[in-house]
Amino acid sequence: MLERLRSLILGGRKNIFDPRIHHQLALIAFFAWVGLGSDGLSSSSYGPEEAFLTLGTHTHLALYLTVATVLTVFLISASYTQIIELFPTGGGGYLVATKLLGTTAGVVSGGALVVDYVLTIAISVASGVDALFSFLPLGLAPFKVPCEILMVGGLTALNLRGVKESVSVLMPIFVAFVISHFALITFGVFTHLGQFGPMIAGTVNDTRVAAGELGKLGVIALFLKAFSLGGGTFTGIEAVSNSTAILREPRVETGKRTMAYMAGSLSFTAGGILLCYLLNGVAAEPGRTLNASLWSLLTHGWTVFGIPVGLGIVVFTLIAEGALLFVAAQTGFVAGPATLAAMAVDQWVPKRFAHLSERLVTQNGIITMGLAAIALIVYSAGAVKLLIVMYSINVFLTFTLSQLGMVRHWWAVRRTEAHWRRRFLLASLGTLVTAGILLVTSVIKFSQGGWVTLAVTGAFILLCWVVRGHYQRVRGVLKSLDDVLSDLPMPERESAPELAPEGPTAVVLVESYAGLGIHTLLTVQRMFPRHFKNIVFVSVGLVDSGQFKGTESVRALVFAGQLVFQRETVFTRTLHHETAFSIQRRLQFAGIQVIILPIRVWQNQRTA
Repeated sequence: MLERLRSLILGGRKNIFDPRIHHQLALIAFFAWVGLGSDGLSSSSYGPEEAFLTLGTHTHLALYLTVATVLTVFLISASYTQIIELFPTGGGGYLVATKLLGTTAGVVSGGALVVDYVLTIAISVASGVDALFSFLPLGLAPFKVPCEILMVGGLTALNLRGVKESVSVLMPIFVAFVISHFALITFGVFTHLGQFGPMIAGTVNDTRVAAGELGKLGVIALFLKAFSLGGGTFTGIEAVSNSTAILREPRVETGKRTMAYMAGSLSFTAGGILLCYLLNGVAAEPGRTLNASLWSLLTHGWTVFGIPVGLGIVVFTLIAEGALLFVAAQTGFVAGPATLAAMAVDQWVPKRFAHLSERLVTQNGIITMGLAAIALIVYSAGAVKLLIVMYSINVFLTFTLSQLGMVRHWWAVRRTEAHWRRRFLLASLGTLVTAGILLVTSVIKFSQGGWVTLAVTGAFILLCWVVRGHYQRVRGVLKSLDDVLSDLPMPERESAPELAPEGPTAVVLVESYAGLGIHTLLTVQRMFPRHFKNIVFVSVGLVDSGQFKGTESVRALVFAGQLVFQRETVFTRTLHHETAFSIQRRLQFAGIQVIILPIRVWQNQRTA
């Protein structure tokens, strides 16, 4: 019954030997845009508003802000397109920083990304629930946090079924947002085309007046503050480079196409909303977002066959905005586990984060991201303002490290790459822009809650060093085992021994001719002297997220032995997966006896 219930919720097992399996699971550019681009698009619900309100009475600066926003989106997107070309297997900011700047920069970038994706889930769900509860009586407000927890749980279960399934379910919401916002923004701009000339002239004149009041440096400082505080608009652009492993072949072309969709839609939406604020004279109203005020102004007086439809369109658009925030959480559930898997392959986090479930998803990563997001929602009581403060710091740390790595790369290959100058300048400009946003945002938001993000990120990075140190010590133990046992003298035989097909047969799981396998063989002979007439050596294929790219990868055989530590702790049990025990459970119920022979790990690295 439990198995049937599990299959109903999560779906049946996937067959890794099906030659079409990877093609069926991989995402085409459109679906990748839905699953990974929703984070950026949803930020247009609050990013442009925060930037515009920071300008205060100097709203004329919004024209410069619009241009800067559009250019920055394309600048970061172009830089990350280069990353996709250079690192087509995924890993994004973590892999770029590791390969080009070193392991320290890599773990900092990876740690910042993981925390940021947890925040993506938390803030997206909290904002979406806030939007929905704005239509409900105030007396229901105490149920907001429980609803947010239930929503995170539902999204977690949906992603455990598979990325493609979860994207398909959420696609109608994404399409509704894109259509409604494209139509309203286009209407808001084209109905005011005649104002463009006077608006530009007025902006130039107002800027001169503001420079006289605030000074040139004061105007620049105000603009940079607004631009930085609206930096949440640019979050999510990096998600494609982190998740190329789930894209349809050819991955580089699919990734570049997805990035183009993201850049075009985000620049149009964020830049268009800022421009509409300015053209339509939108001002803050109590209890309403600037977007709500804008949509109401644009649809005022709309009728169809004499029936007023303006209010209905506004409600539909706002619901689409709120619902898209739930879809935006999908970015955290897709790219977060992908980053954890890349770090697990390099042993910064437990190896189990790289393992694939029977549905061929990184189940441990998805569950961990969901639980961490729930913990964050409980800590913040679902307060969106606090979560926004925590949210927009880490992503710019990763942006800066990634682009700095690309700067170093293009400089290093300047003698062999024909077009290195253009790419070097692009990466350099991107580094300066994102580093500036990071600096301003960190300083302004540090005391408002930004310190929590930095503290959590620092703690996670410290934990990564502890985990890696443990794995390195264990690797040293296994190396000493190889040194002791892999050089054993082989007995000379004139002829091969006779086979005994009907005699007792032992099956030994091995990776190669190395100390672990030899230790197991010698232990079998010691425990059962002269009993087994046949010994069969079997290598087990361990397929994880770093290896599974189709059925051909199943031939890459890997096996991890079961280690037993002198001082067993929760820490060691977490870091060393139970492959041997999983095999034992399966074979025992198939009527095959399995014995697990321990490889002891002593505190002083003595082996036995």
